[in-house]
Amino acid sequence: GQFGQLWAQCEDAQTRQSWDTQAMLGRQKIFEVRRHHNDVTFIDEFLTQDFAKRHKLFNYAYNKKNNSWEIAGREFKEIKNKLLFELTNGGQPNICVVDGNYHNRGELLLQHSHDGLDLRQDYLRDTLAHLRAVWSRPVGLLTRLDGRSICARYDGQGYSEEACDAA
Repeated sequence: GQFGQLWAQCEDAQTRQSWDTQAMLGRQKIFEVRRHHNDVTFIDEFLTQDFAKRHKLFNYAYNKKNNSWEIAGREFKEIKNKLLFELTNGGQPNICVVDGNYHNRGELLLQHSHDGLDLRQDYLRDTLAHLRAVWSRPVGLLTRLDGRSICARYDGQGYSEEACDAA
């Protein structure tokens, strides 16, 4: 078995690769892990740099210039953090209400906690339009888009974006 403090502290890649205590505890460990971990804690605990390297894991991103998806990096911490982010909150953005009476006009103001990923603009426009229908007043959202802080707004007539300092 490849486990335990000695195995974790072993820095020689070849020794770690061939490590086998002959303990035959694999099946027991599988059920123990299943009992005590969910997807997030499993990845946090067991996704290692060795595994990521061996399985050639990478992050990808859309390149607008080339109109294609491309490898964005192979940095282990970034790969692990992206996987954990996707599993946390179901990969949905974190948005909270800032003011339900913005500018003293009954407008709803929301703020997106930007975590490095921009909101999809088509979803943003449609969601603000739907919220406007429910709220019956204009709805605004503070966020970051393409590296700039904006206030996206839907007022019932149309969608608009303006630069702001608060996002």
